[in-house]
Amino acid sequence: MILTLTVNPAIDHTITTDRINYEDRIYVRSSLEQPGGKWLNAARMIHGLGGKVLALTTTGGAMGKRLEHLLANSGLPVSLIRIRRAIRRNLTISDLQGLTIKLDEAGPEISREEEKKIETAVQRKLKAAEWLLLCGSLPPGMSLDFYARLIDYARRKKVKTVLDTGDEALRVGLEAHPTLVKPNRPEAERLLNRALVTRHQSMEALQELHQMGAEMVVLSLGSQGAMGASSNGAYHALAPDIQQACPIGAGDALVATCVWALSEKQTFPEALRWGVAAGTAAAATPGTSFASLSETQRMRERVVLEAL
Repeated sequence: MILTLTVNPAIDHTITTDRINYEDRIYVRSSLEQPGGKWLNAARMIHGLGGKVLALTTTGGAMGKRLEHLLANSGLPVSLIRIRRAIRRNLTISDLQGLTIKLDEAGPEISREEEKKIETAVQRKLKAAEWLLLCGSLPPGMSLDFYARLIDYARRKKVKTVLDTGDEALRVGLEAHPTLVKPNRPEAERLLNRALVTRHQSMEALQELHQMGAEMVVLSLGSQGAMGASSNGAYHALAPDIQQACPIGAGDALVATCVWALSEKQTFPEALRWGVAAGTAAAATPGTSFASLSETQRMRERVVLEAL
């Protein structure tokens, strides 16, 4: 079983318009509200691929009630941890020319008692897990080593871990040596304190991230696909050209599908190829919806895998 965790879930509200115009009124073409956050995106993707998954998250306040209502009809196995404050709401505005504006709330402040409650809940669920996905930002008030502590605990229980976060939580989490880490380009740039513009710069960053502690690294590069490194080599999975609808959630589809493929005993380079296929297919889909297994398989045939 693959266990996904986020401590900062959200209601994702996605608005689509013909063209974003900063000087005139914009008319809404479509509006979609979905339960969101990396945990749920990852869990939905794994579930859609036929993988066994349990999504673990927090809920609280009016937005939490809305989240629970939306989840009730999702068919997704979910376990909820109640907190005192309301969870956040995120707004994404996309136009048909490919421009996207994303506005994210920071999330509720988590008390030390609530942090311990979440940690205990994860430890209990790990008994039945093969993989633990630690997804998304830490909300205000949480200890920066929260993910690192869970990585250490999971290793002692022989559970593989994936870290998909940014900033200090990423830096501290890497020191705990997760099985796989998946920063995107901006997250890697902030961590390494330098721009990653060229392919060579991305390759150097990939190797440096690998040396920082993770067994496997996947560096997502948007429309350029993703680079991956493990002890057996480094690769670049090149994404095919598509008509992009909404890129939000594409990185979540990428990491979730990589983990699903690894849990299905695929090699690391093949898992990277599957991940880029899923991320590319997700970017071609409106809102934070994901492609089916058959659609992902067709996209996979178009992904070019190069050894670095």
